[in-house]
Amino acid sequence: MNPEKTDRSESKLVLDGVPPKRPIWVRLLKFAAWATLTGATAAVIAVMGVYYHFSQGLPDIPRVDQYWPPIVTEVYTDDAVLAGEFYHHRRKVVPYERIPKRLVQAFIASEDSSFFDHHGVDVLGTARAGFKTIRKKLGLGGSLQGGSTLTQQTAKAVLISAEGYESATAKNLTRKIREAILARRLEEALTKEEILYLYLNNVFLGHHSYGVQSAAENYYRKDVRDLTLGEMTLIAGLPQAPSRYSPFLKPEAAKKRRSYVLRRMFEEGMISAQEREQADAEPVQVYPVEDVFHEFAPFFTEQVRRDVVERYTNKVLLNDGLKVFATMDSERQRAAQESVLEGLMAIDKRQGFRGPVLQLATEQERKAFLDKAKKALGDEKLQENKLYVGLVTKVEPEGVEVQVGPHKGLLPLLGMRWARKVNPEGYYPGLMLTSPKKVLNPGDVIVVRHVVKKELTDDNVQFDRKMDKEVPEDVPLFRLEQEPELQSALVSIDPHRQYLTAMVGGYDFDANEFNRAFQACRQPGSSFKPLVYSAALEQLGWTGATIIVDSPIVEHDPENGVAWKPDNYSDEFLGDVLLRTALVNSMNIPAVKTFAAVGVKNMAEWSTRLGLTTPMNQDFSAALGSSCVYPYDLANVYAVFNRYGRKKPTYFVRKIEDRFGRTLEDHTAYDDAWAPLQDRVAAGYARLFEPGEQVMSPETGFITTTLLRGVVAEGTGGPAQKLGKPAAGKTGTTNDSFDTWFAGFTRDLVTVTWVGYDKNEHPLGRYETGGRASLPIWLNYMKPALAARPQSEFWPPEWLRDNMRLLRIDKKTGKIASSGTKDATNIWFKKGTQPEDVAPEKGAVGVQDFIMGAP
Repeated sequence: MNPEKTDRSESKLVLDGVPPKRPIWVRLLKFAAWATLTGATAAVIAVMGVYYHFSQGLPDIPRVDQYWPPIVTEVYTDDAVLAGEFYHHRRKVVPYERIPKRLVQAFIASEDSSFFDHHGVDVLGTARAGFKTIRKKLGLGGSLQGGSTLTQQTAKAVLISAEGYESATAKNLTRKIREAILARRLEEALTKEEILYLYLNNVFLGHHSYGVQSAAENYYRKDVRDLTLGEMTLIAGLPQAPSRYSPFLKPEAAKKRRSYVLRRMFEEGMISAQEREQADAEPVQVYPVEDVFHEFAPFFTEQVRRDVVERYTNKVLLNDGLKVFATMDSERQRAAQESVLEGLMAIDKRQGFRGPVLQLATEQERKAFLDKAKKALGDEKLQENKLYVGLVTKVEPEGVEVQVGPHKGLLPLLGMRWARKVNPEGYYPGLMLTSPKKVLNPGDVIVVRHVVKKELTDDNVQFDRKMDKEVPEDVPLFRLEQEPELQSALVSIDPHRQYLTAMVGGYDFDANEFNRAFQACRQPGSSFKPLVYSAALEQLGWTGATIIVDSPIVEHDPENGVAWKPDNYSDEFLGDVLLRTALVNSMNIPAVKTFAAVGVKNMAEWSTRLGLTTPMNQDFSAALGSSCVYPYDLANVYAVFNRYGRKKPTYFVRKIEDRFGRTLEDHTAYDDAWAPLQDRVAAGYARLFEPGEQVMSPETGFITTTLLRGVVAEGTGGPAQKLGKPAAGKTGTTNDSFDTWFAGFTRDLVTVTWVGYDKNEHPLGRYETGGRASLPIWLNYMKPALAARPQSEFWPPEWLRDNMRLLRIDKKTGKIASSGTKDATNIWFKKGTQPEDVAPEKGAVGVQDFIMGAP
């Protein structure tokens, strides 16, 4: 080796400073390794950045034991009948253990077959959905797409609950990323079964149904545990597109979707071929969820809703799943609604016939109407006592031919004799229709009721025998009807339990939600007089035997210079009359004079003290009920009389529980047979510390009650005796009969009824009074309401008997009647206020001054 050469080579290497070049493949490999490491680091950093950015503000993972989503608030009657539901989302949460295994499998097979294998996110599906979403946003075509697992769908529900529907369902990549992050957190924090529990109680299944229990009720009126395989798979097919597969709107589409779910279950080995075939053969038969609110007692339930909202807020009502027990008795409520409906229709007919619904002048119009009617009825047979719309095809003196869809029938004169022309001044019985031609013509569209011959009566006049023989049995018979314009209200209170037990606010809630029981301020007429006389008993020391002069008076109003001259209903004046006689016969002049003796200011304060919430007119006309009152308020005043002067609140909510069964409030009466024993004991004990306010002496309260008992026994409230139980009350009729009332009670039930027009377009018929219009509604309600409940006579309770005296009083003088007095009556007095003088009659004096024993 040449040393010089070697040195030069090394010197050259050192001098150049450049190492020899490596093969290109080595350099490429090195660069790839560097790029991979750098890219991976950047990717990790990017992913972490994305995760950090999009996970900001995500809601906490719900604890299963604290899963409290919005659920349905239910309103029940006192006897546990469902009366209404209120909700934002109609959801009923059920434990996972109550959900059938097959139903769980159906959802997994159709929505996420790898649910038990993945970790919460379908990566490929989410990426595909994100890519298509971006293309759609950039205007490159395609469609917005999902790609969610059951866990992701559960995450979406959590987001909706925390952020609202609009934000949590936005069709953008941000939402999908946040949903995926939350889904991973769900999988880490919860078991698969817990995720299913959240999902199956949250998933929207159409028609206000959130969760499988709500869907089972909405579509099949069943508990989720009772569903068949066909029903389960139909429900499991709904999440993807509830409206597209709605079994109500698109049963064929729903059936096809059900077949898909069954096929997937079969492919996954969840069901056998036979089970699949049987379930696939089931008809798609669903039942709309019952609208109990409108169908049962809408006026009462709406009043309960208002009360709960006022005290707990609307948000709590719609989201917190309260269980509200109203004080309503379902049987009494039904009786009240039937009584109001029947009474209004009867009174409305006495007002006269307002004419047909329509008049079809041409044959073309008539044919089109009949074609629609035939299509609507189809092959349906006419149902007895049901209302129909029919077309008048022929009018004869003895009756009218009417066609209802495909059915041709007869409306005989006897079924329409009430249909005189409207005439408030006419006397109804004397204006009965004598010929159908006076009110109907061919082409008229009318409302008729299908009846049988034995029911076709008018004022107890049976179906004409001649027509009975001539009309074939297969010819339908009708009775003319019309929808009432009149309105009515009924308020019924159990005064001792302090329950509003039944209430009706009008003829038709769907047509008009105005609740006349609570919102209609109407003149009470003579039903206000007991307030006047009770004030005189309490404040002036008057008695039922106090003499009042029934003679003409004229009252002058110095402010406007108007003179007012009240008259009695009979236009007669009787001179000296007892206070009792004046009230029993509803005499106006004695009431005005009593009012004047009490004083306007004192009377206004007294009315408020008894329970009226509306101001009283500051003039003497108020004595005759010119100041408007609410029916509910008047019922509470009569409840004060019933309780012998004790004023207590009336409840229409008995108890409220939260979603956990904890009691929020409880007003249960100790003797409420429908309430659980623990409620009766606890709330009954609490009532001992709520004695109410004694607004008048017990003696005055009892005496007022006995005077009202006389109104029923001898006076204007006489028809109430048909109840067959001891009753007290007072009729009320305003000038021109714009308002009619009856406020009456037995020992256990106080009920007020009102009848009138909302806007007073015209008065009721001239002869319509409280006793003729309102009292029958009261009576027809009270009979079934008290059918199984005996009522005792009004008698002073044992603690009051020592302070009361019962005397037989001469009606002319107000003194103690002698044995020969013919015109005398029994009157109760507070001890020390009874008369001492005997009426100047011949013969021995018979003084009945004694303490009555128990009856």
